[in-house]
Amino acid sequence: MAVTDEAIEKIKGMIVSGALRPGDRLPKESELAAELGLSRNSLREAVRALSLIRILDVRQGDGTYVTSLDPQLLLEALSFVVDFHRDDTVLEFLAVRRILEPAATAMAASRISERQLDAMTEQLDELGADPSVEELVAADLEFHRGIVRSSGNSVLCSLLDGLSGPTTRARIWRGLTQEGAVSRTLQEHRAILAALRDRDAEAARSWATVHIASVEQWLRSTL
Repeated sequence: MAVTDEAIEKIKGMIVSGALRPGDRLPKESELAAELGLSRNSLREAVRALSLIRILDVRQGDGTYVTSLDPQLLLEALSFVVDFHRDDTVLEFLAVRRILEPAATAMAASRISERQLDAMTEQLDELGADPSVEELVAADLEFHRGIVRSSGNSVLCSLLDGLSGPTTRARIWRGLTQEGAVSRTLQEHRAILAALRDRDAEAARSWATVHIASVEQWLRSTL
């Protein structure tokens, strides 16, 4: 494992230094192994590991390339890891969302377009006053994804996208068991949209905090 770690660090060094750039093809295995002073086996293991976390793209019959290194691509590994969460860590995921998502919502206040706000309002109207819990949770995910995307920060967007999955079951559970949860969620969505339309970053931040904290508070009381 230590030898493979060394190989990973050497390839990483080439990428960080700019010797290998996004989209570049790596030299042939024998040439790269000799250049880095590695065995071909340890190099092969390092390439396999880096391909799993989307740093490298191994194309059969073509070669190995550095990926685009786009944040959304690299953070796919986070989504993979959080899929292994236990129920007792959902509160921790919600706590992280409560820190990050209000900040992203505040950032979106000055960037989100009127056209997008109109589209989101229309989607809320189409959802109606009494959607099923499953419909509401799906709409909730898309609602927040659209706002965070408008923050203009692709890293923040990818992080929150990866963190939203583990809390989905908790939101469905809440919708099924807590009286008034569906109508409260819809009201909070409209309050967030109103703050965004007013370009009031602090109000948008506050409503987003309330929105996530209400789920967190409910879950804490049920565990």
